[in-house]
Amino acid sequence: MNTPGYVAAVLAKAEAGGVHAAELAALRRRLLQLGEHQAGRLPGEVLEPLGDLPCLDELPGPSRGQAREVLDRLVVVKLNGGLGTSMGLSGPKSLLEVKPGTRFLDVLATQVLALRERYGARLPLVLMNSAATRDPSLDALRRYDGLRVAGVPLDFLQGREPKIRADDLQPVQWPADPELEWCPPGHGDIYTALAASGTLDALLGAGLRYAFVSNSDNLGAPADVRIAAWLAVQQVPFALEAVRGTPADRKGGHLARYRGRVVLRETAQVPAGDTSFTDVERWRWFNTNNIWIDLRALKDLQAADPAAPALPLIVHRERVDPRDPASTPVIQLEWAMGAAIGSIPGARAIHVPRSRFAPVKTTDDLLVVRSDAYELTNDGQMRPRFDGPGPVVTLDKDFYKLLPDFEQRFPAGAPSLRRCRRFEVDGDVTFGAGVVAVGDVQVAGPRHVPDGQVLSG
Repeated sequence: MNTPGYVAAVLAKAEAGGVHAAELAALRRRLLQLGEHQAGRLPGEVLEPLGDLPCLDELPGPSRGQAREVLDRLVVVKLNGGLGTSMGLSGPKSLLEVKPGTRFLDVLATQVLALRERYGARLPLVLMNSAATRDPSLDALRRYDGLRVAGVPLDFLQGREPKIRADDLQPVQWPADPELEWCPPGHGDIYTALAASGTLDALLGAGLRYAFVSNSDNLGAPADVRIAAWLAVQQVPFALEAVRGTPADRKGGHLARYRGRVVLRETAQVPAGDTSFTDVERWRWFNTNNIWIDLRALKDLQAADPAAPALPLIVHRERVDPRDPASTPVIQLEWAMGAAIGSIPGARAIHVPRSRFAPVKTTDDLLVVRSDAYELTNDGQMRPRFDGPGPVVTLDKDFYKLLPDFEQRFPAGAPSLRRCRRFEVDGDVTFGAGVVAVGDVQVAGPRHVPDGQVLSG
């Protein structure tokens, strides 16, 4: 097969920009995938539903000694490269307050330190940062004495690759801000970033065997010793936590069976006109982006193929400057880390409760976690206080999408949502203190909701 001409141009720019050899190999694979028929597409008609999964609540709890042993060989990795630009932030999203005086990183550090104290294990915390999030995030963690573990880095950097023009697939040029010519290759970059940064070797050299990886904005996902023990006993090289999908799952992907193997289909892989993606009765299992990796198995895979594991392509179409709709149309090539379930022999999925999946992607999500729908315990657990699937919040994007606008309209904090099923706000509405929402609530503006008012469907 002839190599398309654009491949060499993009790889040349990446190499000149200092991209590591392993990451170059992964980028080359993505570029070649782009030239394939239906690149980055996975129609529902070729997929089959996935059957029942092993359930976390049915796993046996290990003894205290077994728990300490497995946690002593486990590292917690948090994906921390995001700046929260969709909310109008210019710094790390993980430094956003989720409860008064408490930020995402505070909760994550507390979770790890509490587990260490409970079991007497090392359990290092490692961040996968971007260049923009590294310094402020590490500064925020300095307040936690003893968090650093000897021989284990506190962070490593995600990779980057050139954005390519949508018209001719050449590397884009943007002299007004050359940094905008580059993008991260999605969280599937973690596998090659671990190797390229030397972190994989450092972790193995420190006697660590397993990694639990999740997003820094998902506070419902502390390391669970039952899954860690199951991974070790069953010798599972890779595991993905899945929840039962609901209509409220607006982003992310579902699991299915394709040509005899389990695959993950993300929103960006759905062809135009394919409405099957939202059928949560057919596609029951939804990806949480909580994964478990046997680091030794990953090392063996990459010894044979530096770009391993091989993952399906995700094509994102953007503008080179996302803030400028008139800027050059570009393509960003990404991989999803959970898609490794379809390429690592012996990989498994496990059914976990919804409490382990509470990501904050928008101000809608932020309102829920700031409200009394979730209680933050002293050991960093974000515990749901609602019955059923939890409140679904939809705020008017014209007035609440950006954090400063959002906080201006909730000056006294979030309303009570623990007895609310649906909370929808249309128009410009400002909320007083002690507002309570019950059942299905719709509020239209412009208006001010006074202190203590009870809103009910």
